[in-house]
Amino acid sequence: MIMVLQLRFLLVSFVVAVFCFPLPGVMAAREDSLHITIGQHKINGQDTSDAQKAAVRDALEKAVQIAFVSVVSEQKLGENLDVLYDRLLAHTMDFVSTYRVINGMAHNGAYLVGVESKISLELMEKRLRDAGVFNQVQNNPKVLLLIAEQGPEDTQPRCWWWQPEGNPAASVAEKSLKVVFEQARIPLVVAGNNYPDPAAYNIVFSAMGDQTAAMALGQALKADMVVLGLASARESANRMGNEKTFEAGVAFTVLDTASRKEVIHETSTAAAKSTDTRGADQALAQASESAGQALREKIEGFWAQNMKEGKTFDLYVEGDNFLTRFIALKRQLKDIREIEDISPRELGSSHAIMEVTYQGTPAQFANAVMLRTFEEFGVEVSMVLDDAVKIRFVASPKNNPASEPSQDDPKVIVPQPDTFSQGSAKTTGQENVQERLQE
Repeated sequence: MIMVLQLRFLLVSFVVAVFCFPLPGVMAAREDSLHITIGQHKINGQDTSDAQKAAVRDALEKAVQIAFVSVVSEQKLGENLDVLYDRLLAHTMDFVSTYRVINGMAHNGAYLVGVESKISLELMEKRLRDAGVFNQVQNNPKVLLLIAEQGPEDTQPRCWWWQPEGNPAASVAEKSLKVVFEQARIPLVVAGNNYPDPAAYNIVFSAMGDQTAAMALGQALKADMVVLGLASARESANRMGNEKTFEAGVAFTVLDTASRKEVIHETSTAAAKSTDTRGADQALAQASESAGQALREKIEGFWAQNMKEGKTFDLYVEGDNFLTRFIALKRQLKDIREIEDISPRELGSSHAIMEVTYQGTPAQFANAVMLRTFEEFGVEVSMVLDDAVKIRFVASPKNNPASEPSQDDPKVIVPQPDTFSQGSAKTTGQENVQERLQE
């Protein structure tokens, strides 16, 4: 009820500023980027034509480099310089939509040229996706959308997570947000209209805008962030012939499931005219797209900063043949670039507790460890929390003796608190572990 009153207050202040908008859910393709660059090439002999052509190619390559820097993060830039040279600069003209030579001249034995060019960011991003540079799962947050919507003919907002009346109609605002996020390669945890039942996760919303329940549902669905929003459209008093004017407003709040805090808030309004209620959908789409673009930038900024700062959590390690396996694990961890620091807190002959600072979430760290290869053993992740990860060493299937239970036998791994109790520094073999940790 509070959210409805807030939105109605917002709608009262609307001003009709625009009268025609694109159809709902339709967004323009990524625009080409415009660049003005300078190229040069040494002149051989008296003929400057070859030097001029080479200087133009040099200028266009610089434009492609600038475009590349604009679509990848600083970290990805350093990790994928080979992709820049092998996949992009080797095919410079593929990305040049148009270009024109501004001016050129011979100077000190070289030909200099200024070139204005347009570079296709859409094609560049496709090539980078094909090359595996953009990894949705690891480099962008997973998002859960909870968007309630109220149209001119609705008596109250419609939503799927709280007191739904049958199957709620598709939300225009949600569709617009999905397009924005998909173009930004931000993955959504709910695909299509396959909405989950919160009750299946023992989650009950006390109200449509229950942030605590929203974050709990986000965590249950493995979302990093939740967008909780309300969109509303109504018919205004303005008329022009048989055309009516519709006003719409959206208010989106972003919740961070790790910190369980509200981190971003965005609102937008729009208006459209039509002879029927399609004008309401147009206004909703316009307002949602506008707010969604701003939301995307803020989410990307928040996530980049969050990843850059790194998270610190405890890593619990245990298992048989601990010493040699732990040393092998530590060597593998050195190759995970996102680990900023790892230091021992507690060491024993059969277990260890490490403090890890990682550019990402504990779940992402666990995934990175699972992708490492060990010759004589494997690792099993038995616990992933916001502040801790627990793994244990397991024998490789080919090394399992016949007497061991089959893999079909059900196993439940239960953390043993006493194994990691503080003050176990007296455990035999700790000195050897500490010595070998210096490797």
